This record gives sequence, C-alpha cells and structure tokens, in this order.
Amino acid sequence: MKKAAKKRAAPKTGAASGGLLSSYDTGGYWCELQGHSHHALAASAELARRLDSFSISELKKRSNAATREFMTLGVTFTVYSNRDQVDRILPFDVIPRVIPAAEWERLERGVVQRVAAMNAFLGDIYGAQKAIKDGVVPADLVFGNANYRKEMQDLPVPHGTYIHVCGTDIVRGKDGRFRVLEDNGRTPSGVSYVVENRHLMQRAFPDLVQDLPIRPVSNYGQKLAEALSQIAPAGVSDPQIVLLSPGSFNSAYFEHIFLAREMGVPLVEGRDLVVEADKVFMKTVGGMAPVHVIYRRLNDDFLDPEVFRPDSMLGVAGLMRAYRKGNIALANAVGTGVADDKAIYAYLPRLIRYYLGEEAIIDNVETHICREPEGLKFTLDRMDELVVKPVGESGGYGVVIGPRVSKRELAEARDKLTANPSNFISQPMIELSVSPTLCGRTIEPRHVDLRPFAVTGQSTWVLPGGLTRVALRKGSLIVNSSQGGGSKDTWVLG
Repeated sequence: MKKAAKKRAAPKTGAASGGLLSSYDTGGYWCELQGHSHHALAASAELARRLDSFSISELKKRSNAATREFMTLGVTFTVYSNRDQVDRILPFDVIPRVIPAAEWERLERGVVQRVAAMNAFLGDIYGAQKAIKDGVVPADLVFGNANYRKEMQDLPVPHGTYIHVCGTDIVRGKDGRFRVLEDNGRTPSGVSYVVENRHLMQRAFPDLVQDLPIRPVSNYGQKLAEALSQIAPAGVSDPQIVLLSPGSFNSAYFEHIFLAREMGVPLVEGRDLVVEADKVFMKTVGGMAPVHVIYRRLNDDFLDPEVFRPDSMLGVAGLMRAYRKGNIALANAVGTGVADDKAIYAYLPRLIRYYLGEEAIIDNVETHICREPEGLKFTLDRMDELVVKPVGESGGYGVVIGPRVSKRELAEARDKLTANPSNFISQPMIELSVSPTLCGRTIEPRHVDLRPFAVTGQSTWVLPGGLTRVALRKGSLIVNSSQGGGSKDTWVLG
C-alpha cells in the first residue's frame, strides 16, 4: 500500500518569510502586484506566495532558458537603427502582471467604447462630416492630417468598421487610475508576443500557472479570422483571406508569420497578388486564385502605386479600384490613421459624447495641442515639466520627457516645437505604475504599460489581457521595444 504523499505547506509571502519578494521596494509608485502597500493585493496573493517559493538562482535559470527558447523559436523584432544586430528577441520578464476580473471588465468596456467612437468618427469624416460642421473637431485637423485619404470619401465599408484591429495603450498613474495614453488604429503590432509569452510561461513555469483561473489568449487567431470573414464582399460565403506583408525586412515580420499561421491563411507579399477586371487574385502553383479579404500589415502609402506612392514595390497596382468596387475588403481600412493621430486623440472624449451619448469610461491623459495658441504657450512655458510628442510618430521616437532630458536636448526640442507647432502635443509626465521585474540577481520595480487588442467585424471582442510592456532600464518611462523595452505575460483572472 502506497503512503499518502505529504502535502507541502504553501509558502508565506515574501515580507514574512524572507522569500524572493522580501526586499522588493516599489519606490513609492503604484505597483501592479502590491498597489501602495507592502503586501500583495488580494488578486495577486497566490502568485506572490508561489514566487516566494523560488530562489533567485532558480528564477534566473528559468529566465535564461526562456530567452534561449525565444531565440530558437525566432520570436524576434527588427531594429534598423542598430547596425550590429538587426534581429533581436523581445526581452521577456518572467514575473507576470495580474489584472483582477473587475478591473479588466472596466478596461474591456472602455476599449470597446473607444473603438466604437473611432469607427463612428471615420464613417462621419468620410461621409456626411457632421462632427466638423457641428464644430466638434476643427476641419483643418482632419483635412490637413497626413493620414486623411480623400480616396475614402463616400466609400462605405462593411458594418461601418474601419478599424478591425486596434491596440489601445493604457497606463496607470500613482493614483492607481487607468488612463489611455494613445490609440493605434493603423497596423498595431505586438499581439504575437502576448500569445507566445503565455505559451512560454506554461512551459517554463507550470508551477506558477497551475490551477489559477487565468483567461486564455490562444484563440486570438481564430477570433481575428472570424472577424475578417464577416467583412468579406457580399455573396461570398467562404472567403479567401490573406495576410499582406511588406516582407522579411519589416520589423514585425515574425508577427506576420505567426498570425498567418494562427489564422490558417496564406502569407503574401505585393508581388504575389494581381488585380484583373477589378478583382484581386493570388498567384499559386495551381494558377490564379481569388482573394476576398486582405489583412494588410503595410501603411497606406505603399498599398497601391496607382493611387499612393508610385514608387512602391510593396503594394498591389489596382487594389484601390477593386476596393471601391466592393470586390475586396481591407483590414484595417485605408485612412484610419486620421483617427489615431495624437492631436485627434485629445478630442476623443468629445467624440465619444457626440457619437455615443456617453462619458468616456477610461479617461485620456491631459493633452495640450500645440497647434492651438494656448496649448503652445502652455507647453513652451513648462517644457521642463511636460512630455512633448510628435503627432505622427510611433515607437517612442521623437518623444522628449522634459524632467528627464538635458538642457541641450530641451533647447533642441523647443526649437523644433517653435518651428512647427502643429506637429506636437504635450502631456504631463505620468509616473507609470511598476511591476516586480527580474534585474540581474535582484527583483526591482520597473515601469509598465498595457496594450489590449480589440478585434472588430460585426462586433468588438477584446483579447483578455494584452501586451504588458516594461521599461527595463532603471528609471526609464519608455516601454517601446524599439527603445529597449521588454514584455511580460499578462494574467486576466476569471
């Protein structure tokens, strides 16, 4: 007769036991594990107990193994500014971030609300333009925007959905409140890391994950394919979807491969497609095959050399003709960049009120539009206190954090702002929340944000969790991978 296995006592929390988290200090910031206290929040208590059963050596060992596995699997992104190393893995921190069910429910509703308002805004500006006529947004902010596409005027889209995939960047300040930092409605990237991070945690840390009510993320490809099928041209019951990539030199090429595989659709480049009789076909070994939906991961400018940049070798000549005839669906639609512009972002609470008759569920970060005289004056008077951002850039490029830069850098930023005020906005510096992060052989606080991904066809579904990005450099508030940031697994509890 076998002896009953002796039940191992649950480890105590770090502060009491001298465990992994015993010397962790939040530095006075809101902590995603502990809030403002020195003890784990209720939703994170079990994770904290399990972490405390690890030694720093064991955690470091498993972290190194995870890094090797990411490189073996090719989970990389490309940095063009680094001539010594083109492909990098996205640094992965093995201590996950936990989001309680009640917090997620509010975040989810807030993201769905913003996507609905942005789609309504795009349908309006490319249609009746009521918000402009009613003075809700200035006309020149729309028509003078580099991402406004006159080719979309009076062109209806299925279900009124222009933004089919949206990434919403959300931060939490010292007060514990979530705020939206910016919207990404063109070709948002990063969702592949959400899924791969989870798979890696399940393989490397089964003892952390086991029996916890963590909501799954592995069905993203299925949900995306379902939404794309819903926007297929009328009369097509079994649409052929393809993912259009700029090619292997694109920084997100790994993600293009990943998503095509997850959806079970061909990954194509512009040279693989051709337009005949205003319909799109894909070149295959069996001849030309019709294409009905394109999930495109290249910018408007390169999409169709007949309409946009004539020198583009990445797009498909005649694609916009097929689009206007309703013979092909594009996700995201052309011209969505005007809705996620950082200047339009400042008006989004008004647009939510105007189109939906609701107050914003998640507030914006206070924003000053430098094209407006009062916004410019406010910014110039307080540049050493504010974060100044170019309205059309992404990836953290061009951002100047006033309290963190030198006098010379501040003077250069002032000159650029004075020369072209319309290109900039400013915001107060948000002391981003922190999360415990493995740094060498210690656990230290590092600033984080959150990018949930929303998928919209007939309705909107939000991937539970999203991408938690972490600024790995001590004191840095820039979480972008292109600027040295990493990522964490994000656990939304059921």
